[in-house]
Amino acid sequence: MKAPEKRGESMHPYKIVEIQFEETMRITGITYSEKKDLLFPFREVTVEVPVRMDNGDIEVFVGYRVQHNGARGPMKGGIRFHPEVDLFEVRGLAALMSLKTALMDIPFGGAKGGVTVDPSKLSLPELERLTRKYTQRIGLILGPFRDIPAPDVNTNAQVMAWIFDEYSKAHGFTPAVVTGKPVPLGGAPGREEATGKGVAFITSLAAKDFGIELQNARIAIQGFGNVGSNAAKFLHQMGAKIVAISDVNVALFKPDGINIPEAYEYYRKNRTLKGYEAEGVEVLDREDLFKIETDILIPAALGGAISKEKNVDYIKTRMIIEAANSPITPTAEKILLERRVTIVPDILANAGGVIGSYFEWVQNLQEFRWEKEEFFQRMENILRKAYTSVLDLSKREGIDLRKSAYAIAISRLAEAERLRGSY
Repeated sequence: MKAPEKRGESMHPYKIVEIQFEETMRITGITYSEKKDLLFPFREVTVEVPVRMDNGDIEVFVGYRVQHNGARGPMKGGIRFHPEVDLFEVRGLAALMSLKTALMDIPFGGAKGGVTVDPSKLSLPELERLTRKYTQRIGLILGPFRDIPAPDVNTNAQVMAWIFDEYSKAHGFTPAVVTGKPVPLGGAPGREEATGKGVAFITSLAAKDFGIELQNARIAIQGFGNVGSNAAKFLHQMGAKIVAISDVNVALFKPDGINIPEAYEYYRKNRTLKGYEAEGVEVLDREDLFKIETDILIPAALGGAISKEKNVDYIKTRMIIEAANSPITPTAEKILLERRVTIVPDILANAGGVIGSYFEWVQNLQEFRWEKEEFFQRMENILRKAYTSVLDLSKREGIDLRKSAYAIAISRLAEAERLRGSY
């Protein structure tokens, strides 16, 4: 089960989770046998995904679905389309989902899926055929009480609509099989913004507790997709000063704050920040964002963004909010903690998305819908409760926030496994 490391110290998410799991074991008191049971996935599926391209040729892609743990409920996790997706990445992300749902104390387990593909090179019809074929290949292990996908990197509400439709062809009308759908197909108002909204809310709580005045705080956000752009939008509304943002092409920097509503609309229209121009905005290489001195840094793109070999030496910030999954490698984290940088871990910081998915799933099963205001209020209540429990344990045990979050999540998973029994 050993995962290979890639790109030097920027290792696979599964290796990162394994290391962090080991470091938390002494706090939880779980046994070595329980650790093995909790760390290793329940099921892993690898499928070939043949797709007829627009030119008539057949291309074969590789898809994955890893179901990590279902002791606390049906397994839940996103599907990503990206050229670097592989089994070890998906395995690590599935484990993070188990920890995240346990920390939020919602009745889900953890799963993750993906296809190794660059979706930017596919036409819309090709993307639809890919999605439908992938759904057919993993459909036997999906279901509203078994495994419920959601959007992730390079997937969105439209992709979820195709999954819902393809699954429903075989099983009848089943909107609860997937979350993050378009609202007309049973999606929940607020779900698309939920992860970014949750990141902003957790940032506001952590800033207050760790002595950062959010009003006019200097914030840099790496990654301006769904999560990063919505986090920027809500933090801007709270009065924070977003001095730098970036996407896969460029970084933008303005010392007195970028006009986020304007940049947000530009990105939504063009799907890139490249070409955005405004008075006082400096265009940088995307990696230069990490060199900007800030109060709060929010990595909101892919895993391994901050590592010893790449950039940790010149990061100057007081707090890091992990909007992405596993954006900091363990070695880099040790360096940052020694500098007294506060790190709010991914399983807490970006959990707004899975809470929103839980709400959508519940509404689909019971055939009702909340208004967006109630959706966000209920989400913030769950996030506040989880944040408070993590902060309290951290202070009581004298440990960092990640160890505290992992300890709570692991203890809940272990308790569920013990109560369900073994044979």
